[in-house]
Amino acid sequence: MSPGSETTDRIVTVDQYAKAGIPFYWRIEQSATSVPIVCTYVLDPATRAYRDGEVFTGTVKATAPFPVTVDPGAL
Repeated sequence: MSPGSETTDRIVTVDQYAKAGIPFYWRIEQSATSVPIVCTYVLDPATRAYRDGEVFTGTVKATAPFPVTVDPGAL
């Protein structure tokens, strides 16, 4: 996420993706200490809105939408 697109990425894109029925949304931010923060969201099909999922700092070890382990800082 770039500083100029924070509002778009946090509000507009999330709303558009939810309305489109995309089941998972992940956003990667840079923390003040330069450690990547990965925020995940899961679509609630009944409301067509995202609910908060897991938040990862450093290595991501997620099980949904599929098992994955990745270190965004190493990319």
